[in-house]
Amino acid sequence: MLTINVVTLFPEVLEPYLATSIPGRAAKAGLVEFRLLQLRDFTHDRHHTVDDYPYGGGAGMVLKPEPFFEAVDALEPTGPIILVSARGKRFAHDDAVRLSLEQEVTVLAGHYKDVDQRVADHLATDEYSVGDFVLSGGEPAALCIIDAIVRLLPGALGDHESASSDSFYHGRLSPPSYTRPPEYRGHEVPEVLRSGNHAQIEAWRAAESDRVTNERRPDLGPRND
Repeated sequence: MLTINVVTLFPEVLEPYLATSIPGRAAKAGLVEFRLLQLRDFTHDRHHTVDDYPYGGGAGMVLKPEPFFEAVDALEPTGPIILVSARGKRFAHDDAVRLSLEQEVTVLAGHYKDVDQRVADHLATDEYSVGDFVLSGGEPAALCIIDAIVRLLPGALGDHESASSDSFYHGRLSPPSYTRPPEYRGHEVPEVLRSGNHAQIEAWRAAESDRVTNERRPDLGPRND
């Protein structure tokens, strides 16, 4: 079983999502355990202060290092410790695959202006971003990373094909998907998908995958089957 720890100021933001859909079913099936730690529980003043003004001046507040270090001390984690940050490396499918093979993963979710750099330099083993944009807090990014990991756990999805046909699994974007009805408001499902000819369907999907990838993400390069 994989254990995922999250250190956050807002566990109440994470709890509903982690109890729902694939993460929730995976937890009920014993494939994953979620442990959410409130960062303020690792402060020692009566105001439970977690942030302070930045050295050198400037706008915004910076999360202090002590609560993060003490939270990790309490956890005594054995696996990777991830800080979600706009400065981090772009999180990718290969990262999700690697982390899904771990026994324990710890995620540090920042908030406010920034997190003290000593957390990134001397506590986290990895620093990840989920895109070239800034969020109000690390919780949405943490959920993205956790969901990407959990859905790869054996048994989390109905079958392996559900994951193997997703975007990025083979280094490309997935082809378009269609379902019933075959025609809606004059828009028809491609005839090949209704033909029953599996060889032609697979060829169409491969060609569409290449077309969409080349149009939208040419940086992904050639297919990696």
